[in-house]
Amino acid sequence: MTFWIIASALTLVSALLIGWALLRPRAQETGDADKLDIRIYKDQLRAVEKDLARGVVTEEEAGRLRIEIKRRILDADRSTQSETRAAPRSLSFAAAAIAGLGVIGGSFLLYDRLGAPGYEDQPLSKRMADAEKMRAARPSQTEYEAKIPAGQIAEVDPQYSELVEQLRKAVEERPDELQGWVLLARNEARLGNLPAAHAAQKQVIELKGKGATTQDYTAYASMLIQAAGGNVSREADGALNGVLSLDPNNPIARYYMGLMHLQTGRPDQTFAFWEPLLRQGPADAPWIPIIRARLEGVAALAGIQYTLPQVAPMAGISGGPTAEDMAAAAEMSPEERQEMIQSMVEQLGARMAEEGGPPSDWAKLIRAHGVLGNRDQAAAIWAEAQQTFSAPEDLAPIREAAAAAGVAESAPEERGPSAEDVAAAAEMSSSDRAAMIRSMVEQLGDRLATEGGPPQDWARMISSLGVLGERDWAAAIWGEAQERFKDPEHLAIVREAAIAIGLEE
Repeated sequence: MTFWIIASALTLVSALLIGWALLRPRAQETGDADKLDIRIYKDQLRAVEKDLARGVVTEEEAGRLRIEIKRRILDADRSTQSETRAAPRSLSFAAAAIAGLGVIGGSFLLYDRLGAPGYEDQPLSKRMADAEKMRAARPSQTEYEAKIPAGQIAEVDPQYSELVEQLRKAVEERPDELQGWVLLARNEARLGNLPAAHAAQKQVIELKGKGATTQDYTAYASMLIQAAGGNVSREADGALNGVLSLDPNNPIARYYMGLMHLQTGRPDQTFAFWEPLLRQGPADAPWIPIIRARLEGVAALAGIQYTLPQVAPMAGISGGPTAEDMAAAAEMSPEERQEMIQSMVEQLGARMAEEGGPPSDWAKLIRAHGVLGNRDQAAAIWAEAQQTFSAPEDLAPIREAAAAAGVAESAPEERGPSAEDVAAAAEMSSSDRAAMIRSMVEQLGDRLATEGGPPQDWARMISSLGVLGERDWAAAIWGEAQERFKDPEHLAIVREAAIAIGLEE
């Protein structure tokens, strides 16, 4: 109501000011000043005649003075004749009334079209309270998933499908077996069965209890959000808080928390999560392009003056799009954006054909072609990579990207247990099962010692030894890995496993 009182008062004042300007009395233009001037000029003419008679001025000078004084008399006379009269008072009243009604009616018409009639006041405290209500009233994970249309199921090797089905039965029969749930969550996610994947991952966290790691909660939150079509449900919110309680600087959790606040009406909190993430990088992190494309809009919604920092493009395309690319992409249609991405991928392919590149670039190129649906090109690059790289640790990330693009099989160790392993494990006692696991670990250790392997194998070896309680053996494997892997990216994969079992801080 306060808004309407103030708006009506301002509109009325504006109308009155316009009416007063039209109706105020004008000064009478009698022309007395001009008539006085004419008398003065006539006196000057007589004075000129007297001066001529006394010999003060010559005839020629007197003539010039007469002409000038007569010109001034004519100008004053024309000014008197051209006086305008005030308009009739009735016409002024009519004009003032029309102008006032125009101002009042036009103002309310514009507000009705462009404003929000009936919308209540929104002070900061109320907006924050409404955002909290929106956050609390979000749909549940089940409700979000019910709205997601069924996607196309990818073709799967029948043998692999049978293997996963056996794994499902095994965990039903032995619900307290942690490793079974870990394998099930991983394989369900690989199949694209995200609801089943996050259900299995939830069991992993419950079985681990206080021993659940940051990676466990991060995987659970990611599965929940993907299954909900990118929406952060209450369950995903809880998982993210679990991540941040263990690692307040976890970038994935911070990105998703920012997304959650954006979905629940708190762009100021989104900015507080995303702006530091953009500054801290790394530039090739998957969340960076998304933040760059949306952060200025988020800042505007939050009432924050912010200009996106310019970044210099890195070598090739591997550093991600430039600020200009992101600004252009934000204004594009989906088709135009797809064409731009295709062009950038082709540029990276051309550069790699001429100059080559590290395994990470090959993996990125294969993954990009997979996203774009260019399976033939992805397959050709994967075949060429196998000829270019021979070291297992170099080929591992490229193989992973090729598997994600659907042009290569996952490495055997990434496919989960064999059908025979699952069938055998289901029938074993706990001691026999532990013996089988130890045997498999020893086989992996022998292979790493004789043939080497990608960093994922070394990480798996350390994790398995940690489960078995073989810390000394795990420490020896970690020490050997530090000598073998000079690439920081490869060593980081193994270090995560060492941190998880307490060998590294």
